[in-house]
Amino acid sequence: MSRIRPLVYVPMAVDIVHPGHINIIKKAAELGEVMVGLFTDEAIATYKNPPYMDYATRKIVIENIKGVNQVVPQTTRDYEENLRKYQPEYMVHGTDWREGPLADVRAKAIAILSEWGGEIVEPEYTKNISSSMIKQKIKEREENK
Repeated sequence: MSRIRPLVYVPMAVDIVHPGHINIIKKAAELGEVMVGLFTDEAIATYKNPPYMDYATRKIVIENIKGVNQVVPQTTRDYEENLRKYQPEYMVHGTDWREGPLADVRAKAIAILSEWGGEIVEPEYTKNISSSMIKQKIKEREENK
């Protein structure tokens, strides 16, 4: 596959856009053409509460963020299908998956990317911000009304 700039795969759920998402996209854009693998509603539901915005709405938001060149569905929590299909030179993911429930997914992604010389770039996870934290604050405000 011949490309002018390297393809950079960025898996994201992005229910509520926050600075952590922007940091990852900025880093990815420095490396090449950014393809966001946007988790489908069904994929998100396999590991956490369903998103507030449906896939189509989240896709519109992500497509319009500076630095994003393309958005494709990420239909599983495992990245193998899209990694093999698109064979990106890079995959960008925050450091939050080095330990915990995604550590095995990370190890598999590293192995798959190495088959064609691709690599994972892991910008430092943006501390003190996540969609889950924002949702919790919203819930607390609603309860305290």
